[in-house]
Amino acid sequence: MTSGELFGQIILVIVIIIVAIFVLVILFRSIRIIPQARAGIVERLGKYHKTLNPGLNILVPFIDRVRPLIDMREQVVSFPPQPVITEDNLVVSIDTVVFFQVTDARAATYEIANYLGAVEQLTTTTLRNVVGGLNLEEALTSRDNINGQLRVVLDESTGKWGIRVGRVELKAIDPPLSIQDSMEKQMRAERDRRAQILTAEGTKQAAILSAEGSRQASILEAEGAAKAQVLRAQGEAEAIETVFSAIHTGDPDSKLLAYQYLQMLPKIAEGESNKLWIIPSELTEALKGISSGFLGGLSGIPGAAAGAGGAGSTGGAGSTGLGGPSAAAPAE
Repeated sequence: MTSGELFGQIILVIVIIIVAIFVLVILFRSIRIIPQARAGIVERLGKYHKTLNPGLNILVPFIDRVRPLIDMREQVVSFPPQPVITEDNLVVSIDTVVFFQVTDARAATYEIANYLGAVEQLTTTTLRNVVGGLNLEEALTSRDNINGQLRVVLDESTGKWGIRVGRVELKAIDPPLSIQDSMEKQMRAERDRRAQILTAEGTKQAAILSAEGSRQASILEAEGAAKAQVLRAQGEAEAIETVFSAIHTGDPDSKLLAYQYLQMLPKIAEGESNKLWIIPSELTEALKGISSGFLGGLSGIPGAAAGAGGAGSTGGAGSTGLGGPSAAAPAE
């Protein structure tokens, strides 16, 4: 083999290699695999041609160009705090979180230059418009209302960009430090007021229950005393009835009654505070009954009758003389 033939073979091998590389490049640029939840925009000669879906796609090499892939999943973007002036001229710092999703890759590519920055700026301006019509207290307590208004406005504005705004959340609303101190003092005063009200209500309920318990105790005590008096009166009535029945059954004479009457006289003087007591007029009648009974009992004893007669005559010297016959009668 001559040198010319060798050189020709080398040139042939080089050409074959170059052709093979060219074919591989063409094949590589003709096939494009798109991952799931991604979309690709194809431009043919600088003009929009089609949108590549997930999977295997065939392109025309050197004519079709694929723009950077677009994420079709729902995205969460947290924007930095934005100063917002409320209706009562207070500057508050508000953090927002936006949940959005690209629904049209073509519109998101050609209708807006930077859809993420556009969503951020639109959220800021809409937030200032919404919060600017509320005072601080309403802004702090109306988060759901603010979120709903932001979502509606953002969804309407970003619809032509091929973006759907799912949710807008206010992550934080930070009022100025002086306002925070005032709010803390107000909350502390409100808690103290509620604690005092609860304490007063507890004291009131305790006093009511104590008074109710005292009333019930007084009622029960009065009922018990009344029942005790009734039972005592019934017992005394039964005792009197029993004594009365016993007296009538035994048929006592006047002498026994006079003796019992005298036995009850010392009880009249009982008690350390009694300084003066009055003898009833019936005492003389009782003494007469006892004396007559005593003399009548001695009439049956001769010696005792004579002694009694002598004592009667001696003691009755200044009397009417009625004692003489009565004392002498037993002596005969």
